[in-house]
Amino acid sequence: MNEPRLIAEIGCNHKGSIEIAKEMIKIAAEFCKVDAVKFQKRNNRELLTSFQYNQPHPNPQHSYGKTYGEHRDFLEFTLEEHKQLKNWCTEYGVEYSSSVWDMTSAQEIASINPKMIKIPSACNNHFRMLEWICDNFLGEIHISLGMTTRREEKQIIDLIKSKKRTQDVVLYICTSGYPVPFEDICLLEINRLKDNYSGVVKEIAFSGHHLGIAVDIAAYTLGATTIERHFTLDRTWKGTDHAASLEPDGLRKLNRDLDAVHKALHYKKEELLDIEKTQRDKLKYRG
Repeated sequence: MNEPRLIAEIGCNHKGSIEIAKEMIKIAAEFCKVDAVKFQKRNNRELLTSFQYNQPHPNPQHSYGKTYGEHRDFLEFTLEEHKQLKNWCTEYGVEYSSSVWDMTSAQEIASINPKMIKIPSACNNHFRMLEWICDNFLGEIHISLGMTTRREEKQIIDLIKSKKRTQDVVLYICTSGYPVPFEDICLLEINRLKDNYSGVVKEIAFSGHHLGIAVDIAAYTLGATTIERHFTLDRTWKGTDHAASLEPDGLRKLNRDLDAVHKALHYKKEELLDIEKTQRDKLKYRG
């Protein structure tokens, strides 16, 4: 079993503050000891229709602007700021990544050469963007399958195959909800993806929007070797993602538990381990 890779999805939980984003990188790297952090990049005028942009936020108490578009713009970092975020990630010894939601954002993030780019569930049917990434980005291509039909899933895989990029793809099971009740997580989808795509894609992964950390351990045990969780410094902060996020101590404990399970997840090397031999001499029944 590969070692688990833990990604802290900061997303837009920085509340539009580059200094909070820097603090989150530092805490995720040094205290939680994750392998990577992930942000988001959107060109809102390209991504949203005029109607969507000018509508009020569906949850006004969480809005940072008068309209949904203004709210999204408030939370958006420029390309130069993403370069700074990437530099801070290097400084703190953690991998930088970002999801991309439109063609402009994909081109911008690819230009700073991260190790990985994420296509979120909301945009995995943006086949023109996916095709551009396959043709122009040489790193890992992470794809979430939330809100995705089996037909769309096949289209995604067929496109990746046609571009000969399957061995760079990390494929995530995901249920899109904030937070997701346990009965809707559907962990056995990991088995389905393994049955269909093991040996085809690079890795099967799990992106969770649930409460607690028990499910992530089960996901890793089932074979999802990359685990992605939303990360916040305070679950009561303004914003819709915070309630489905882990605070620093929760993320640290998840990393600790993933490491423990990785160490335990193998067969015995011999019938009696050294630790057992001593106990056998003391305790084993001698009939």
